[in-house]
Amino acid sequence: MNAPALLPQREMEFAFSAADHRAIADMIYAESGILLPDNKAKLIYGRLARRLRACGLENFPDYLALIADDAEERARAVDALTTNHTSFFRENHHFEHFRDELWPGFSDRLASGGRVRVWSAACSSGEEPYSLLMTILGTDARAATKLAGQDFKVLATDLSPSVIATARAGRYPVDTTRAMPAAMRSAWCRRAGDMDELLPALRAPVAFRELNLLRNWPMRRPFDVIFCRNVMIYFDEPTKARLLARFADQLVTGGILYIGHAERIPPEVSARFHCIGRTAFQKVS
Repeated sequence: MNAPALLPQREMEFAFSAADHRAIADMIYAESGILLPDNKAKLIYGRLARRLRACGLENFPDYLALIADDAEERARAVDALTTNHTSFFRENHHFEHFRDELWPGFSDRLASGGRVRVWSAACSSGEEPYSLLMTILGTDARAATKLAGQDFKVLATDLSPSVIATARAGRYPVDTTRAMPAAMRSAWCRRAGDMDELLPALRAPVAFRELNLLRNWPMRRPFDVIFCRNVMIYFDEPTKARLLARFADQLVTGGILYIGHAERIPPEVSARFHCIGRTAFQKVS
């Protein structure tokens, strides 16, 4: 007996049952910690139907059998199901806090030969780390040249290979770069056809890498600042607590964690952080 359809069959190219949904939701949770409840059925169908067509398959059970054995296609499915909504200068108060409260001390440290490390976790297509750099540098190309000679690096990571490729290229549709202040857009972008390309001097301090936040992290040295914004809203409470404990371990004592406006530090790890601003937290232990 077939499992009941989760979405109206008359509207669908492929049948999509409650069992199909549960299997996909279990897979994405195991791979990434992302929750896909029943109200995400239409999203799952829309994003994975394209993969069924690309693989020449006619139903979801066959696709589930494929991704159980094919790691590359499973990675494509995870990529397709990952939400990558972002924009330049999103939640700009964090960048301003970094510039006003942290950067003066960091700048002094760099000038005396010290190092500063920032991690943009779940960076999506790169707007977050590039916004941070524009906030630091303003419109001053000479400041970028100076920074290039100092021990300052931004690690920017994401689960999705496709968005990391976009971020690394530093090329964005004109509609996307319109979110930048006009002076910064003029200073740091050059037109390339129907796209805006960020100048190499702005991109140079950022290293983009694929990384699953739920898996092992290869970084051996701690960070001064971690941005992880608007990704934990997709996680359950135990996953959030484990991730935030790992972030605390990965920060220097006194280091800063920025999280999204709708996110909170759960009670299990609250003793390790002290709130110092709007969704800005300092590691205390």
